[in-house]
Amino acid sequence: MNQNTGKTVLILGANSDVAKECIKQYIEKGFSVLAASRDTVSLEKFVADNHVDHSKMNILYFDAVDFDSHQKFYDDLPAKPHIVVYAAGFLVDNEKALKDFKGTKQMMMVNYMGAVSILNRIATDKSNTNLERIIGLSSLSGVRGRKSNFVYGSTKAAFTQYLAGLRQELASRKIKVNALVIGYIRTKINEGLQLNESLIMEPDYVAKFIVNAGNSFTIVPNFKWKIIYFILKILPESLVAKLP
Repeated sequence: MNQNTGKTVLILGANSDVAKECIKQYIEKGFSVLAASRDTVSLEKFVADNHVDHSKMNILYFDAVDFDSHQKFYDDLPAKPHIVVYAAGFLVDNEKALKDFKGTKQMMMVNYMGAVSILNRIATDKSNTNLERIIGLSSLSGVRGRKSNFVYGSTKAAFTQYLAGLRQELASRKIKVNALVIGYIRTKINEGLQLNESLIMEPDYVAKFIVNAGNSFTIVPNFKWKIIYFILKILPESLVAKLP
């Protein structure tokens, strides 16, 4: 049931498939949404195609890797957010990342550096007494280093550790921080990859865990992925080395 909460959600990287589902679900729960992305044209099309209530959202231009623009972007927000979701992400194949640093650098900048740049600004603004939660979309790839995806995984591992420290930093202000540790999702970032179909989650399913995030720092959607997560955490290094 749509009930006006009077609260605002800022979604950074709002053009991802999961983020778009978050937009719909937050609006259904009565939130106003600030949807920020480099591709504002695609967001406008998404709003029109899905009959999203445009009066409940603003579409803003945001470039995760244009670090110098982040302070002005934040200062110019039409409303200071109660909830912030960092959903921007970039992925290149591990073999390509090993041979071409350009792709590696882009992953570092989007998945980690851009997040730290904008979230530091948001988190340290004590004048925003609205802020109550920051949610970052991380990955199972960042739990343990594996030879098939360790370059991408390293950027997500760094992001998760940043969020863990940020949670401690903001605890005295009663601001919650969550890390969504996510497995395979049926999204454009995974198109063309050979993935286990039984493990693939739909974007709207993952979005529910974001929109309904609770107090736990680590949130792992889907019981199968929870099992995989805990196995990865406890596996000895000798066995991790045998994984693909």
